[in-house]
Amino acid sequence: MMSIKEQVIALVDEFEHLKSDKISDDSYIEYPTARVCALVVVKYILEALDPEDYIARDYWLEIENELKEEE
Repeated sequence: MMSIKEQVIALVDEFEHLKSDKISDDSYIEYPTARVCALVVVKYILEALDPEDYIARDYWLEIENELKEEE
């Protein structure tokens, strides 16, 4: 399993490298938007987890908190 910091970086990085078709061919999603997208993904992961899977839940809650600290 990735460390919390590694997972946060990987999630945000996935969104930052997406091109935005709405603006121009060379436009990418900027960091603040990528971070919000990552928070949305983490929210859905937390909702999908088994409530009794405390290890996974704690891991993803830490990631969520790390992403929120950057606000």
